[in-house]
Amino acid sequence: MKLYDFDGMFDEKLSEYIAKNSSKYKEEEWEDIIPELYRKFGDTPIKSLGKTPREYYGEMSGGELIKCLKLHLKNGVPVSEFLCSAIEEKKLTDELLPLLDGTADEVEYAMNLLGADPAVTDKYLKMLVESDDEDMKNRCVDFIKENADLVLDAVKENYKSGVEREYMLEIMSRITRKDDGVFDILVKEFRTDPDEVPMHASYLAAYGDERALKYLLDKIDEEGISFVEYQELKFAIEALGGEYTKERDFSSDPYYKLIKP
Repeated sequence: MKLYDFDGMFDEKLSEYIAKNSSKYKEEEWEDIIPELYRKFGDTPIKSLGKTPREYYGEMSGGELIKCLKLHLKNGVPVSEFLCSAIEEKKLTDELLPLLDGTADEVEYAMNLLGADPAVTDKYLKMLVESDDEDMKNRCVDFIKENADLVLDAVKENYKSGVEREYMLEIMSRITRKDDGVFDILVKEFRTDPDEVPMHASYLAAYGDERALKYLLDKIDEEGISFVEYQELKFAIEALGGEYTKERDFSSDPYYKLIKP
């Protein structure tokens, strides 16, 4: 399979175009012009191919597209948006899944192309638990949260087993079907972990159960809370339809001093 650096071809043509038209447009105008030129390039026949970049990839089967992507990555040939678009248009979930166990580049591209596809939620949870990379864990969590209901039982089991508990709490906070077990867990963590009050208050806000209001109101009324805690608690209370209007003095709080004139 021959690989084509379509982005390199475009860059050459773009350099020529800019050199000829540099005085016609302001810098901010180029930000709109360049993407449009790239779009047009994708529909312009390449002499050596006899077809456009979009046509070149459009004629490939799903398996050929994935093979092409892997070869680009293996050989360090830039992957064009035209190849990525062709893969997305064919919805190649099954073909992309094996790349999640491949090289770092393959994993990166597979995640970008798969996004929050519900069919990948179980795999993302497995990756979250097994990865040592915090950035990777956070990416997995972001995708899992969009389909949290699909892995709720496994997430609750991980939580009970002490596996990535904080991430499991974050995922549980995004389920759409209410679960008293989840509510009790989120409330318990909020009430028993004094070091993570803002984070756990945000989970209660995301979960959206008004029953949490009484716990949030009790906490925000405590004298020893910090300004950061107060802000997150107030946000959570308002997110659940509540209100807290008591005047508080945080003039001696270090963070308050930093942000207030």
